[in-house]
Amino acid sequence: MYRKNSLKVLLYIYMKITKLGHCCLLIEYQNKRILTDPGSYSICQNEILDLDLILITHEHADHLHIESLKIILKKNPSVKIITNTSVGKILSEKKINFTILEGNQSTSFDSMLLEGFGTEHEEIYQELGKVENTGYFIDNKFFYPGDSFTNPMKPVEILALPIVAPWTTFKTAMEYVLEIKPTIVFPVHDGMIIDGRSGPIYKLPPQILESHNIKFIPLQNGENIQV
Repeated sequence: MYRKNSLKVLLYIYMKITKLGHCCLLIEYQNKRILTDPGSYSICQNEILDLDLILITHEHADHLHIESLKIILKKNPSVKIITNTSVGKILSEKKINFTILEGNQSTSFDSMLLEGFGTEHEEIYQELGKVENTGYFIDNKFFYPGDSFTNPMKPVEILALPIVAPWTTFKTAMEYVLEIKPTIVFPVHDGMIIDGRSGPIYKLPPQILESHNIKFIPLQNGENIQV
C-alpha cells in the first residue's frame, strides 16, 4: 500500500496529496515522496514505502509519534527527516538522524525548493503547549503551516489548513485563509472530529471562500487531490 509506481520513469509533474489522517500527508511531487507529521492520530503512515523525505513541524504527539517514526524508518532506511531544533533534540535522544530546517531558512532537495516559516506554536493558553513550530513550503506550491497561522508572505497555490484545535476557532481559520489567499485549501488537524459529526466544519468554508475565488476541498482520510 502507498508504494511508488514500479516504473521509475514516472515523473510527478503535478502534485498529488493523500491525506492519511489528521496532519499526516503523503505528497508525491517531482518523483519524490514526502510524508508530513506522522503522529498518534494516524496509523496508515506505518505502511508507506519508498519515502524520500519526512517533514516534522513540531513535537506534540499528534504530529510526532516516535514508535510510528521508528517503524517508518525501518521500512524506509534511506529517508531523510527535515525538522526544527526542538524536535531535533528529541530525535537525538533516540539516535535518529535529521536535518534542521526552520523559520527563515531554505534548502533544496535535488531540484525541489524547501523553505521553513514561523517559530512558535499558536497559543493554547499562556505557556501551555508552547513549543517551536516550523511551517514548510514545498517548491513555491504547497504550504503546510503546522500548528500555526504563519503567513509566508508570498503566493500560495495549495494550503493545508489546520481547522479544528484548542488553539483556534473556525472564524480565525477562515480569516487566515482569506489572508493567505490560496487557490486551493483543504483541512488538516481534524483528527479529533467524530465521524458523522463534523457539522459545519466542512460545509461552511465553500460558502465563505468561493466568492473570493478560493476552492475548498473537504479532503477525508484516504482521499487525495492532484493539482
